[in-house]
Amino acid sequence: MLLGGLVLGTSDDTVPVWAASDSFGAGHVLTGEDLAVRRVRFDDRDAVALYFRADQQLPPDLRLSRAVGAGELLPRAAVEPASTHDRREVPISVSPGQVPGSVGVGDRVDVYLRPSSRTGCEESTVCDGQPVVAGVTVLDAPATDDTFGGDGTRMLVLGMSGPEAQRFFRLVASTDGATLTVVGRG
Repeated sequence: MLLGGLVLGTSDDTVPVWAASDSFGAGHVLTGEDLAVRRVRFDDRDAVALYFRADQQLPPDLRLSRAVGAGELLPRAAVEPASTHDRREVPISVSPGQVPGSVGVGDRVDVYLRPSSRTGCEESTVCDGQPVVAGVTVLDAPATDDTFGGDGTRMLVLGMSGPEAQRFFRLVASTDGATLTVVGRG
């Protein structure tokens, strides 16, 4: 009986599963360096099917469809083939007073555009109080000290669809003295 207890006590009923090695935002294309193996014991054997097993080949060319946190197991529902996704990486420069300091990679934000005067939006929809893009994911958010240039602005890289990016740039170009304001979604 003692021998049986030792055998059962040392059996490993964990499963190797891929987990994110860091926090990544939606739109991030996964590489091998982005993943770490975690051994997990699932109470429900069917639950392992919701994740990518590390002892099986990962599909190539995966892109996150939502943000994942550092150490989070990689759920199948959070990825999609990168080749079927029309995501643009759109850099914007924002005055530090127009973006919360807590905004970081993986956060979803709304971007508002303000003209320098009311007459700056007479033929535009930017003065309707609605964001020019809503619910976009921050793909990169370097610290102010790490951004290029000395103008004191903070650079953010936002993930937008092709049509969102076109609309965004069209509205920025049509607005006199535009100021961008980024609002985090908490």
